[in-house]
Amino acid sequence: MSMTIQCFIRCMHNYVRPIVQPAIVSNLSTELPTNSYIILLCKQQHYKEALEAFDFHLKNPNIHLEPSTYTSLVLACANSRSLEYAKKIHDHVSKSSCQPSIILQNHIINMYGKCGSMKDARRVFDTMQLRNVVSWTSLISGYSQNGQENDAIIMYIQMIQSGQSPDQLTFGSIIKACNIAGDIDLGRQLHAHVIKSWFGHHLISQNALISMYTNFGQITHASNVFTTISTKDLISWGSMIAGYTQQGYRIEALYIFRDMLRQGVYQPNEFIFGSVFSACSNLLELEYGKQIHGICAKFGLGRNFFAGCSLCDMYAKFGFLPSAKTAFYQIKSPDVVSWNAIIAAFADNGDVSEAIDFFRRMLQTGLIPDSVTFISLLCACGSPTASNQGMHIHSYIVKIGFDKEVIVCNALLTMYTKCSNLFNALNVFRDVSGYANLVSWNAILSACLQHKQEGETFRLFKQMLFSENKPDSITITTLLGTCAELTSLGVGNQVHCYSIKSGLVLDVSVRNGLIDMYAKSGSLKHARDVFDSMQNPDIVSWTSLIVGYAQFGLGHEALNLFKVMVNLGIRPNEVTYLGALSACSHIGLVEEGWRLYKSMETEHGIPPTREHFSCMVDLLARAGCLHEAETFIQKSEFDPDITTWKTLLAACKTHNNNVDIAERAAENILKLDPSNSAAMVMLSNIHASAGNWEDVAKLRNLMKQMAVQKVPGQSWIEVKDKMHIFFSEDSSHPQRSDIYTLLEELWLQVLDDGYDPCQRLEISIW
Repeated sequence: MSMTIQCFIRCMHNYVRPIVQPAIVSNLSTELPTNSYIILLCKQQHYKEALEAFDFHLKNPNIHLEPSTYTSLVLACANSRSLEYAKKIHDHVSKSSCQPSIILQNHIINMYGKCGSMKDARRVFDTMQLRNVVSWTSLISGYSQNGQENDAIIMYIQMIQSGQSPDQLTFGSIIKACNIAGDIDLGRQLHAHVIKSWFGHHLISQNALISMYTNFGQITHASNVFTTISTKDLISWGSMIAGYTQQGYRIEALYIFRDMLRQGVYQPNEFIFGSVFSACSNLLELEYGKQIHGICAKFGLGRNFFAGCSLCDMYAKFGFLPSAKTAFYQIKSPDVVSWNAIIAAFADNGDVSEAIDFFRRMLQTGLIPDSVTFISLLCACGSPTASNQGMHIHSYIVKIGFDKEVIVCNALLTMYTKCSNLFNALNVFRDVSGYANLVSWNAILSACLQHKQEGETFRLFKQMLFSENKPDSITITTLLGTCAELTSLGVGNQVHCYSIKSGLVLDVSVRNGLIDMYAKSGSLKHARDVFDSMQNPDIVSWTSLIVGYAQFGLGHEALNLFKVMVNLGIRPNEVTYLGALSACSHIGLVEEGWRLYKSMETEHGIPPTREHFSCMVDLLARAGCLHEAETFIQKSEFDPDITTWKTLLAACKTHNNNVDIAERAAENILKLDPSNSAAMVMLSNIHASAGNWEDVAKLRNLMKQMAVQKVPGQSWIEVKDKMHIFFSEDSSHPQRSDIYTLLEELWLQVLDDGYDPCQRLEISIW
């Protein structure tokens, strides 16, 4: 290339893209004609300066603006999203002698759509004497962009009825509107329109269809559209890769990514790398992730903040926090999203200190945290050991005014609940109650349930009924859980009625909650009625009923239900096996219990847990197989806890007062808890029944020396929605005289029926 040509090209480049100094607007009349100057500013995307030049023109009414200048100003307004200038320029066009062409009017419709004023856009459209496909498309696109997808669909129907044929841009806009509206049937009709039209193979339409089908979960249809595209662009590849990743087809997403690389036509962008990094992390394939990391670096996107955030998130999910940190440090000028990614990486892995350290560094850069930052930090503080850090973060949230953000307050509620700090959780909810959403109400109700504050749960629920938030299935399930804890059948019936009235009873989780509530309240008939009304009961439904039968001694019914469930091909879980083993324990089916215990891992791949181990001890002990139970405990891989030894100790008293095993069981209990009164009392009664009075005296003296207090027995009963609680030898109840009178009458009736209280002598040292 000669020097002359090089100079010519350099001069042309300087002419086409001169460096504009916006400050010299006041002298524009002396440098360039107004129209040329405004058009030049718009071409160079100096939209703000172009609009300022228009303001300067308003001060000099002698300057006449040409139609091309108006078009440039309208485009500047659309790109700067300034409704104020949009109305000012439109008004100037209307008052000028310029007769707006259909092109200018279409630009004005598009301008109002970009500025968010669809009323003004529709007003311009309605006044147009002539309309073309661009006019209709601009209005449809505006409706779609501003969340008025139903209006976009109506305009599309009117367009078809007017005889105007849509083009590829129309199809792209209306398919996007259909996607947002969630109307799959209309989407399929639009697909048919696309196929029948001249634009059936245009990329804009086909890419929009891929995005729509993946959003609807119709991944097969999206793949079919993708396959028919003869010349795919970067949007086609990116949409299909993202669709496969979002719908859980991660390996397919990687295959598409591989095919894209093999074609070598397009270089993957940061969004495509974000999708494939996500696919790798969900596949738990670290090696794939490392290889794609290398490809990302090869294309020079390692410093891109979007690709860097995705890479950081991938390494964090694998637990490779040093690699996540390295990926973060490679990001050039990390923004708030980038900092949120590294904070979440350490927070999700339980490293609270490191997450807070990155938060401090973020503040030092001058960046302002957003709600996502605080949610990540609060999630990391969801344990009693991290409650102090959580409270410090709460103080900072209040300081900078984020305590009015509902989603942040919901995270605070969850954090305090996990930290077992119901007092602070209630205070947070009290502050946010004026603008609480459904998540807030469900969070505080669940917190009260977890902390056994049943009265507070129902008090808050009554408040909720007077708020703008209506209960959902989660709310009702929480209330049913509260009723189950209280074994309050009366209140549970009321919640059941409310669920029927509100239509929430159709939800599977609500029905499972009803089964559990009725089973724990002893109303197994109602529990079975709810179960039988379900068309497709899930494993929770079966398990709740099996456990309910087992707890109330209906072991045969529980085991029959378990067999029916297995025969139907429903795989039991750990809790189902607990119910079945408990059923065997209650009816003494030792051999069946052994068979179930051994089949857990061999048939269903469920390794026995400590709870199953305890259940087997209970089964053997109840059946009188005391030596077998003790041997099972000694040979087990689980370290026996107090409950296990108590089970064996209680069985020793029931079955022939086996003193030797009882002493060993009590000794192990006292090793774990030296002041355990129940073990001492039970062992004393066993010695008394065996006539070992010297041992009884020794235990009694030992308990006095240790000042061991016996925990009084407690029982309760619900009468007319009121709970009555009784302790052993209670004399505090207001109706105690009537109660003891009735007990004496019942005792006399028992004696009259031939009961001999001396048949089984139990000596109490108290």
